[in-house]
Amino acid sequence: MSDEVIRSLTVSGVPYSYRLLRHRGPGPARTEPVLVIGGALQGMGGWQQLEAALGPFADVVTTDLPGMGGAGPLPPGPSHGLLGRALEGILDDLGCARVNVFGFSYGAGLAHGLVRRSPHRVARAVLGGVPVEISDGLLRAGLDAERLLARGEAEAFAEHIAAMLLCLDERRHVTRRALAYRYVRRALLHTARHSPHLGDSVRRALTERADFSGGPTGVPTLVFSGEHDTVTSAGRQRLFAERIGARHFLTVPDTDHWVVLERARETADLAARFFTDRSPAGAPCLRPVARDPEPAGLGAAAGVR
Repeated sequence: MSDEVIRSLTVSGVPYSYRLLRHRGPGPARTEPVLVIGGALQGMGGWQQLEAALGPFADVVTTDLPGMGGAGPLPPGPSHGLLGRALEGILDDLGCARVNVFGFSYGAGLAHGLVRRSPHRVARAVLGGVPVEISDGLLRAGLDAERLLARGEAEAFAEHIAAMLLCLDERRHVTRRALAYRYVRRALLHTARHSPHLGDSVRRALTERADFSGGPTGVPTLVFSGEHDTVTSAGRQRLFAERIGARHFLTVPDTDHWVVLERARETADLAARFFTDRSPAGAPCLRPVARDPEPAGLGAAAGVR
C-alpha cells in the first residue's frame, strides 16, 4: 500500500484534489486523520513540517481546493458554500467517521464553517492566523496588488502581497523575518506566473468574508496567533476564541501572520499535542496578550532582502 495517495474529485463541475499521507508510526494511528486547510494561495504541497510532526500519529490530508493550488477556478458568485461542499466531499471520499481539522489563515474560516455545519464529523479543531477582522487599509492594499497583477507586474504584485502579510516593522522582533519575506515573495512570484486565477483568489480572500459567528459546538478547539499578526491582531483573535468557547488560545512569540513558516516546528508540535490529547502547556509558544492591543500594521518592504 502506498504511503501517499492523491485523489481527484469534482464539486459543481469544478475539479479539485486532495493528498493523503498515511501515518508512519508503529501500530495503528493514535488519532483521527488530520485535514489541513491552508490559506487562499496555498496548495497541498506546502506542509512538510506539519506532516513530519503529525505523521507518526495520524494520517495527514492536504488539499488543492477549488481556486487554490492546481485545482480549477471558482465560478462567479459566492464561493464559501461550494468550498464547504468540497471539504465534505473529501470527508465522504476518505470514508472515516471523524477527522481532526487544522485551518490556517483563509483556511481557518473554511475550517470554522465545517465545524459549525458538521460538528459530528470533527473530532478536534486547530485554527491559526484567523482573519476575523480585515481592516480597510489591508483591503485597499490587497486590491492594489490585484491591479498590479492584472497589469502583468508579477514582481511588484509579489512584493506588495508579501509586505502586506508580514510584519516588517523593525521595532517588533520577528524571527527569520528576512528569510520569511524572501520565501513568501518567491512563492507568490511563482504562483503569479503559473496560476491564471490568482487575482480572483486574492480578491475573494479579501472581500468574501467567512462567517465567524456562532457559539460553542462541542468540538474541542485551539486557536493560535502570531504575536505581530498584521491581518488580524492577536488580541482580536483571542476575543474570537473566547466567543466560540475555544479550549485554548495561544500566541507564538516573535512571529506575524506567517507564523507557520517562521516557527514551523513549534506550531506543528502544538497541533500534534492537541490532536493527541496532550496539554499544550509544554509547547514553546505561550505568551499572554492584552485584551485589545494595537494592531501591528503594515510594514514597508524596503530593506528586506
